[in-house]
Amino acid sequence: MNLHQFRFVQAAARHKLNLTEAAKVLHTSQPGISKAIIELEEELGIEIFARHGKRLKRITEPGQQVLRSIELIMREVGNLKRVGDEYSAQDSGTLSIATTHTQARYVLPEPVAKLRGLLPKVNLSLHQGTPEQVALMVIDEVAEIGIATESLAEYDELVTLPCYEWQHMLVLPAGHPLADKDRLSLEDLAAHPLITYHPSFTGRGRIDQAFSQRRLSPNIVLEAIDSDVIKTYVKLGVGLGIAAEMSVRELGTQAKEGELVVRPLGHLFGQNLARVAFKRGAYLRNFVYQFTELLSERLSRDLVARVMSGQTSDYQM
Repeated sequence: MNLHQFRFVQAAARHKLNLTEAAKVLHTSQPGISKAIIELEEELGIEIFARHGKRLKRITEPGQQVLRSIELIMREVGNLKRVGDEYSAQDSGTLSIATTHTQARYVLPEPVAKLRGLLPKVNLSLHQGTPEQVALMVIDEVAEIGIATESLAEYDELVTLPCYEWQHMLVLPAGHPLADKDRLSLEDLAAHPLITYHPSFTGRGRIDQAFSQRRLSPNIVLEAIDSDVIKTYVKLGVGLGIAAEMSVRELGTQAKEGELVVRPLGHLFGQNLARVAFKRGAYLRNFVYQFTELLSERLSRDLVARVMSGQTSDYQM
């Protein structure tokens, strides 16, 4: 059975069983309607209409029940179309994003500003939390898109795609002895007090793993979720900072005495992978695709659509 058959039965009833009139309204042929109705009757095992020859005479008792069910189905189909119309108002609405503080502070401002420029009627709602909270907000439909480095790929309810790679950087005062070294070692870092992220944030797991594999116990004197906090305490002389690359872009490798400089640590802690996540099976509005494309040139609308439909199961950077 299909919606065409339901429409034909409904039209026949509404036009007083006159299939010629029903055919005119539906822009089809009278024999086509008659054939479709007979096929539905055969599938259901009942007669919807009593006939005299080829003409419909009346709606049978079981036909009345079928017609009521068809009316309900077609009403809900209409509701679905209205939902589609609402969501297809693609230049307006609210885009809800769940992400961590680092992503919200250092990665999202540029794509958010670009999206607002392209679609000024689209409002954005940012929800910040731990990577686990980000995942759950997408699963619970609090947010349509999640962005984080950890945890997202661990949930079967989510479809995730790699967005961009980044490394950790050492943040230290200009003039510090380690600033003069060409290539830093874990032993170099372990010899100094360190300031870095809370264990559940911003690639901290890679830092702990690297030290553990070398059987080193780093002296982490302060943990934070905010990269600005890390930089502030480095300036105060509390320790050396290990921060995300995107959070220290304003710092260079050369600076005046008393200012901060950075040194790459990718060779020690490896590359981290930020991912975007969507709820599996979710309907994505046009501006969700547009925002995803603004996040990374790798994330085309076609790629996201194929992954969401299950056509692509494994995508690597």
